[in-house]
Amino acid sequence: MGLAVLAIYGLGIHFIHLDIVRQRQHLRRIVSLPMYNFLAISGLYVVNFLTLTLTVLTSVDTISGEIDTGTVQILAAKPLRRHEILLGKWLGFVAMMTLYLALMAGCVITLTNLILDYNVPNPLRGLLLMWLNELLILNVTLLGGTRLSTLANGVLTFAAYGVAFIGGWIEQIGAFLGNQSTVVIGVLSSLLLPSEALWRRASFEMQTALVQAMPTTPFTAAASVPSRAMVVYGALYAAAALILAVHSFNRRDL
Repeated sequence: MGLAVLAIYGLGIHFIHLDIVRQRQHLRRIVSLPMYNFLAISGLYVVNFLTLTLTVLTSVDTISGEIDTGTVQILAAKPLRRHEILLGKWLGFVAMMTLYLALMAGCVITLTNLILDYNVPNPLRGLLLMWLNELLILNVTLLGGTRLSTLANGVLTFAAYGVAFIGGWIEQIGAFLGNQSTVVIGVLSSLLLPSEALWRRASFEMQTALVQAMPTTPFTAAASVPSRAMVVYGALYAAAALILAVHSFNRRDL
């Protein structure tokens, strides 16, 4: 399905590019650059969401499911400490998530370069922020799995992401209209779960100066850009979630 996403993206930007080339006598390249950037960021937005969904759906059952079935008791009976069991699973999911994100995002950036002859600005910086976002979601999911059932954990994780998502939209629209109350609401929702803030910072890093000066779109963050302090908060949040997951699993009655 990832290949299908890349095929549709590649075909889409190919035909859009043909249209731009046919109208080049009316469109100078500097005018088409914001559109190229928008297409690249929209493709990376899909990759970010797919990686997030993959991370949650594959890890949501890894702790709670094995506790319910009694599988974890077999593992815990071996000469392994509980934190080694959880961190071993964590490393496996981090490797899988990193590989998927690198392949998908790398292909989107490569297709954009080959078809549109456009280089995404600061790709490494943007991808690192996307990776931190996925790591945050993974750690939160593992934390929930140490105390909640599989269903409750999945629902809670996606619901928290939904709160962060709508809060980010409210913040963007409020900032564009100059309404500080809605900006505060958006910031508070980011404190609850900074996933959307990390994506908006990643998209901002991969925008050109011209695009940053344009109105906000569903895939950009021009009106209200999360600060570097929010990025630090997201990293600390991810680390705290993993530490709490280890602590909770150690104290869980199996």
